[in-house]
Amino acid sequence: MKDNAKKNGYYLCPDPDLLKNLLNGLKTNDDRYGYSACPCRIACGNKQYDADIICPCEYRDVDVNEYGMCYCGLFVNKAFHDAPKEMGSIPERRPIEIQDAAMDATTKPAKSRQSKQNKNIQIWRCVVCGYLAARELPPPICPICKAKAERFEPFTLK
Repeated sequence: MKDNAKKNGYYLCPDPDLLKNLLNGLKTNDDRYGYSACPCRIACGNKQYDADIICPCEYRDVDVNEYGMCYCGLFVNKAFHDAPKEMGSIPERRPIEIQDAAMDATTKPAKSRQSKQNKNIQIWRCVVCGYLAARELPPPICPICKAKAERFEPFTLK
């Protein structure tokens, strides 16, 4: 995480106790699910449904840009790192439709899950760099070029 933060111009949480708890939460989720889901969100255990909350999550950049830290506080900007202030709450950016689909995936039988999945999953293409994402809604920010959600368009095979 330290390398990822540095590579992307961020810093890790300046509170050593909180940092330790967050890293332990990521490790717990990695042991539990096989991937490091955000320790501050509810993961369903299905990587396809949790892809947007695998740390660093898809919402990190917009949260750090707007609030100085990501949803869980693991990643912070330089100003926050240099002059830590009390960490406040950040509104959840993860769309309720994605949260609901993830929860449905844990409670419905596989056959039902598959038919719902085929109906609801859309392929989105970033018009800036061509990145493709298969999900109900476009990503809030492109993980490749950092374009915003409105720069995504539905993509279909011709």
